[in-house]
Amino acid sequence: MIKHQHLLIIRLSAMGDVAMTVPVIEALIQQHPSLKVTVVSKAFFCQLFGHLPEVNTVAVNTEKEHKGVSGLWRLAQSLHKLKPTHIADFHNVLRSKVVCGFLKILGHDYVKIDKGRKAKKRLTRTENKVFLKLRATYDRYADVLEKTGFYVDLNAFYLDRQLAIDQKVRDELSVDFSQPVIGIAPFAAHEPKQYPLTLMRKVIAALQEKDYQILLFGGGETEIQQLKTLENEFPACISVAGRFSFSVELQLISNLDLMLAMDSGNGHLAAMFGVRVVTIWGATHPYAGFAPFNQKNLQQILPDLERYPFLPTSVYGNKMITGYEDVMTSISPESVVEVISEEMA
Repeated sequence: MIKHQHLLIIRLSAMGDVAMTVPVIEALIQQHPSLKVTVVSKAFFCQLFGHLPEVNTVAVNTEKEHKGVSGLWRLAQSLHKLKPTHIADFHNVLRSKVVCGFLKILGHDYVKIDKGRKAKKRLTRTENKVFLKLRATYDRYADVLEKTGFYVDLNAFYLDRQLAIDQKVRDELSVDFSQPVIGIAPFAAHEPKQYPLTLMRKVIAALQEKDYQILLFGGGETEIQQLKTLENEFPACISVAGRFSFSVELQLISNLDLMLAMDSGNGHLAAMFGVRVVTIWGATHPYAGFAPFNQKNLQQILPDLERYPFLPTSVYGNKMITGYEDVMTSISPESVVEVISEEMA
């Protein structure tokens, strides 16, 4: 019998997918307190586990020391030295397969995630579409853990963490977190799953009338400038984009009363702290398994599926078919505000 069990979890990217591992891993460490857990991910994403002192991280740099096959061999060798007793591949892509293959050579067995790729293709194709709800990504992560030997009950653990916000940050923002604060992340990696800013302005205007404080989240120069424009336009809005470190943004997100986001990483960042999340969906759909953790169906606002029967057109939102360019306009700002108001009541 193994006295000291050490589980190695590999999930290199992307931010939203790594964030989705956090609630599962938090359930794991709560339900298996004697288990040592190490997460292997990109350095930036390792910050997502900063509030979990029980979790160790290994930062991967695929641009430098871990670049190419030789770099992945070096990574595998360093992971081997950690003496893991169990390995879970939460990613199952070429890089993680190569690393796990090297670890196999070094004497380690591993279990990999079943992403349900064929079922997702059936869900997103336009001909002979099979419109069925697929297994949630969180459950797929839990399946890997169970096959590894560690059963996790995602319905039986505590998830509600508010991180301490530095007083200097509080003073700079002038936000009263004792009063309702809503976060809005209006952007997405791909345009087909982004709510038009003209409509988002109407949502913000209505929320401002309800006296909610609003923090705007985003990244990249273009988004920062657009959020600054919204901040200048609406007194209730404060843009935090580009002003603070990622760790500070996580502190702010953890103290929100609600996050409004697209099908994007920001929704998952909020959900991993137990924050309520309202999501707006365009080319994608919750049935693909990427709805934020532990959120109700009513919090996932969908386009008119009778008017756009080919939805979803892709898993990641990077594909849009002719005639579906205005999918998002079938979602009225009033319906968004209504859902938010019900959640905030």
